[in-house]
Amino acid sequence: MKYITKYKSPNYNSRKNSKIRLIIIHYTALNNTEEAISYLCKKEKKVSSHYLISQDGKVYNLVDDKLRAWHAGEAFWQDFTDINSISIGIELDYNPDGRNNKFSLKMISALKKLLVKKQKKYQISKKNILAHSDVAPYRKKDPGKNFPWKALSSSKITINLNRIKKNEFKIIEAWFYKHNLNSKKKIIIFALSLIGYDTRNIYSNNKLYNQLISAYKNRYLTYEVNNKKIFIYNVLIKHLFKFLLTKN
Repeated sequence: MKYITKYKSPNYNSRKNSKIRLIIIHYTALNNTEEAISYLCKKEKKVSSHYLISQDGKVYNLVDDKLRAWHAGEAFWQDFTDINSISIGIELDYNPDGRNNKFSLKMISALKKLLVKKQKKYQISKKNILAHSDVAPYRKKDPGKNFPWKALSSSKITINLNRIKKNEFKIIEAWFYKHNLNSKKKIIIFALSLIGYDTRNIYSNNKLYNQLISAYKNRYLTYEVNNKKIFIYNVLIKHLFKFLLTKN
């Protein structure tokens, strides 16, 4: 695929030989592509991304992959706290309160192609295609509850939370109870931790717990049937089962 390379951000530094493990998807929350390019390429803003995708599917390469773009900020995933060093950041020209408040077909098509290319090049697991809100759930909401994650899972780019068998569900529950995880809240926190979320400070902080649950719902409950009452506990058990079995 072709990139537009005439715009370059000065906001980067060295990865220091860190392996690229994650891809983080963001939205700009700005009014259009031109405004986003201007913002991401201004030195004083101290923010950037490797790629920006416009509403019409154009892909702008603002920072070289080998460099550490400044897109994730304070973040956490699977015990990594320097997310910028191990990730590629992709910004989408989308603003939930603007005229560009749709994830266009051309944008998502370009995103899919870019994700597949980077997954193949850097051997990135489909488990590690993440939202900004996954790695920074207490600060960020992007790419938001309307982002079409199902389009990515249907194309086998991200993990697909299909149903699991009842006996598989019971096996996981039995393991939890055997290890004294005897309440649904404890199981939810433990499962989120195993998957990769930052659960370090939520055990005694209900506000942070609710923020994390909200971030998880916005990301993964889009897999479920509309207008059906869904329990996050059931979704998380499926997710954990798929997570543990997914090799790439």
